[in-house]
Amino acid sequence: VAEHYKQVIATDTSEPQLKHATPHPRIRYLHTPPSLSDDDLANLIAPGNNDSSLDLITVAQAVHWFDLPRFYSLANRLLRKPGGILAVWGYNDIAVTPAFDAAAKKFHDTTLPYWNSKIDLIFDGYKSLPFPFENVGLGSEGNPVALDIPKELSFEGYLKMVRSWSAVVTAKERGVDLLPEDTVRKLEAAWGGARLVRSVAYKGFMLAGKVKVCS
Repeated sequence: VAEHYKQVIATDTSEPQLKHATPHPRIRYLHTPPSLSDDDLANLIAPGNNDSSLDLITVAQAVHWFDLPRFYSLANRLLRKPGGILAVWGYNDIAVTPAFDAAAKKFHDTTLPYWNSKIDLIFDGYKSLPFPFENVGLGSEGNPVALDIPKELSFEGYLKMVRSWSAVVTAKERGVDLLPEDTVRKLEAAWGGARLVRSVAYKGFMLAGKVKVCS
């Protein structure tokens, strides 16, 4: 985004996450805890006359966690009218090889009891996500556009990712290890080795829309 806009504001509710962010001259990183009021949040993001001040709001792999009515109300307030766009996207699978994909599905099935119910929106590819914005041809309510997102990934990178899944963390907190050594060995063998870098495709989906302006 920073390659296309002169000023980008990146927010997160987690200060530790922001500390890992890559510095960029066009990006301003802001800590936005849920305790902030809508007015405080608006003034933090766009000080002064903040209504109708943003060209684009993006949310990656996160909108399913939001208080949607509150978020959509704030997005409608802050986006430029006419023309301001909200784009949200996520992914719910990774295509590697047929052998690895089969092994990964067996592992994924063991995580199902430990996911928060909000993850159901991810599992269905945002098809049931409410999205009250005007269609711009890049996915609309009930009809997200499919995305294949290419990436170079090692097995070590894959393992780091799945260990961070909320379901894996929740299971561990309940005394259940979803990634015992035997499971890791089977996944690694199906991948082809811990350090092997593969070209994978994240199976993504996106919705994008403009603020609806009453005539």
